[in-house]
Amino acid sequence: MSLRPLLQAPLLFQIHAFLALAALALGTVQLAAPKGTLPHRTLGYAWVAIMAAIALSSFGIRVLAQGAFSFVHVISVFTLAVLPFAVLHARRHRVRRHAIAMVSLFAGALIIAGGFTLVPGRLMHSVLFGAPHPG
Repeated sequence: MSLRPLLQAPLLFQIHAFLALAALALGTVQLAAPKGTLPHRTLGYAWVAIMAAIALSSFGIRVLAQGAFSFVHVISVFTLAVLPFAVLHARRHRVRRHAIAMVSLFAGALIIAGGFTLVPGRLMHSVLFGAPHPG
């Protein structure tokens, strides 16, 4: 593992990757910690802001489709659409709907989308496995 490919990548890639890692760590804490507490709510708002920043920053990253938007950007649109509803469900004490939305975002926007970054030839594959990155 080497951070060199990431640190040599454009700043937007770096911001996007570090935000995603932060969201992954914070989301894991949120899933494991007690729900409905002040820390859960406070960290939850931080997680929502980070997820929105990740989704927005993804629109500037278009390497999969040679400069065009790709299927991965559908996840970003989904994230930006679901986040406000997930917060609204929590504020209206619709705990089950809130939980489903947040777990869906964690699994889909972080785990599944993150898995796509580990494909050979992608930047995060180079970071984790040391393979050369073409960009």
